[in-house]
Amino acid sequence: MKRIISILIIIAFALAFTAGCSKSEIPVIGISQYGEHASLDNCREGFIQGLLDYGLVEKEDFQIDYQNAGFDDGITTQIAQRFSANNVAMMCAIATPSATACFAAAEDKDIPVIFTAITDPVEAKLDQGNITGTSDRLPVDAQLELIRKLQPTAKTIGIIYTTSEPNSVSAIAEYEEKAADYGFSIESVGVTQQSEITLAVDNLIRRDVDCFSNLTDNNVVGVLSAILEKTDQARIPVYGSEIEQVRIGCVASAGIDYYLLGQRTGVMAAKILKGESTAEEMPYESITDFNYYVNTQAMADMGFAVPEDLADQAIEVGE
Repeated sequence: MKRIISILIIIAFALAFTAGCSKSEIPVIGISQYGEHASLDNCREGFIQGLLDYGLVEKEDFQIDYQNAGFDDGITTQIAQRFSANNVAMMCAIATPSATACFAAAEDKDIPVIFTAITDPVEAKLDQGNITGTSDRLPVDAQLELIRKLQPTAKTIGIIYTTSEPNSVSAIAEYEEKAADYGFSIESVGVTQQSEITLAVDNLIRRDVDCFSNLTDNNVVGVLSAILEKTDQARIPVYGSEIEQVRIGCVASAGIDYYLLGQRTGVMAAKILKGESTAEEMPYESITDFNYYVNTQAMADMGFAVPEDLADQAIEVGE
């Protein structure tokens, strides 16, 4: 009897060991998301869908280790280092701070990194090495044209940006380069951390800007509701950079679809996991298609109406 029990115990341990080995053999994708707001969430959800669309099956072909840094650069670095220590098969980085941290942590081990929601990979020095992904470069010309259409007499656009985000530095430069072509000047305020943003809003309101235009700046977007409280009270319209910002109260936007951005990134990642390409061989992609989004209630509150020539193209969104 004891012999039978011993054999059964050995078999049980063997089965447990086999199951453990099987689980560990499933490639782990470490997802590092810089913070939680709707556009970055859409990127993550789209990324996973892209893997599935390419024929991969979760928990068979890949498993996800999702970590959120809460807009904290120190935690972003810790997440990337843990992924490296755990020898994940791939790191997916959502937003520039996560991408730079993952790339630094992955480089010595040659772990592929795939990024999404990065405006300017070249400016962020993420265009060389075992790394690729998708860029969410803003359609600045379309945004300036939209603002001019809705505010024919406006002269000054206020923009808040994080000075340490290459995305935002690059976008500010493009706004400043192109604004005069549409009859605008730019008043910008740089911040170093999220806690400075509401004071920056007050600063721009005192400068009598005609409107605000948001970038895809993660610190700014993370406190957009607080910004809108102040700008609504001052009756200054805010233009978003994508659909989710319009949904929560910005008047309008010329922007891309972040779910589709993530989805395209997921397809690229699937090709790498299946051995069809490497991150180093695969150039990063810029998504250029954009839509016009309008929040008619927010527009009405500011005394705007959707122009006839925009009405047929614009997608109505709201809270």
